[in-house]
Amino acid sequence: MERYVSIGEAAQIKGVSIDTLRLWEEKEILIPVRTEGGHRRYKLSDLLGANNNTNKKTVAYARVSSHDQKADLERQALVLSAYCEHQDYNYILIQDLGSGLNYKKKGLRKLIDLILGEEVDRLVVTNKDRLLRFGSELVFGLCEHFGVEVIILNKKEEATFEEDLAKDVLEIITVFSARLYGSRSRKNQEILRNLVKAIDTEDNLD
Repeated sequence: MERYVSIGEAAQIKGVSIDTLRLWEEKEILIPVRTEGGHRRYKLSDLLGANNNTNKKTVAYARVSSHDQKADLERQALVLSAYCEHQDYNYILIQDLGSGLNYKKKGLRKLIDLILGEEVDRLVVTNKDRLLRFGSELVFGLCEHFGVEVIILNKKEEATFEEDLAKDVLEIITVFSARLYGSRSRKNQEILRNLVKAIDTEDNLD
């Protein structure tokens, strides 16, 4: 016998919000049946099989800011690949190199093009800030609009304001240091190194 569930249960099964399910209904991505009282009911088989279009794929996205973080990029790639293979997803791995402040990274642009082209079933990242240091919500908003499931493997506890501020300042310094290194005096380079060192020291004291 076919089992039906409420919109709240359906949202939990798909890992999305109730508003997303309503949006999917409007876009005819996932259409529920209605009870006599007008309540939405979803077939469990539809929920478990929805959006499994063979033309769509899972995108695993990994990013680091600089070449000296190559080991971390490889670690992310291994974790993402292992997860997707365990889930038996048809996936592609996008690896990006560049600052979290850079919206023009080749991999990020490819990801957005795939989402806009409705070729993505789900997006998998290790951490939220692997997409962008600022503005990751914009990408997640696109995912919600196009019915793309988002899976964040490491949902760590919210960082404190001071921790976020230190990371943001460090990211900005890293971006500008790349522009100054080699084109300015050793004095500027030394100032930048001292700033980064001071932030790291302060972060370790918390």
